[in-house]
Amino acid sequence: SFERATPDDVETLVAVQIAAFNHDAVIYPGVAADGPPGYDSVQHNLAQMRENDYYKILCDGRIVGGIVVANVGGGRFHLGVLYVDPDYQHRGIGSQALDFIEATYPAKRWTLNTPSYAVRNHRFYEKHGYVRIGNRAFKNFRLFDYEKRL
Repeated sequence: SFERATPDDVETLVAVQIAAFNHDAVIYPGVAADGPPGYDSVQHNLAQMRENDYYKILCDGRIVGGIVVANVGGGRFHLGVLYVDPDYQHRGIGSQALDFIEATYPAKRWTLNTPSYAVRNHRFYEKHGYVRIGNRAFKNFRLFDYEKRL
């Protein structure tokens, strides 16, 4: 299920986010354990809760992931992050999360970014109708930009 995250959830969400993003270092050889800016910061995540719509993903009452959605305006929404605990991946939770946000928000267009090395993410988003529209330099890799028009 999906519920709005609260400040009481932040430490658990940060721990799950660290596990999820750092897991890329296990999957992709040569990739350092890292994530998007602020992924390991309680303060950054609290700011995300104040500035955007932040949801916790629950499975059997346990927080197993999170979603941050930003309303950019004009019918455009940006998926800031979608993460799932590595122990809960490959169970359809990410697909349910995308279905949830698309049913919840009156978007005409969704955008998101994902690292160039995260081939699993590319396949996942493309399977759900997202199209790569560009890329740009970020840290020591490229960041791929995706969109989905509804």
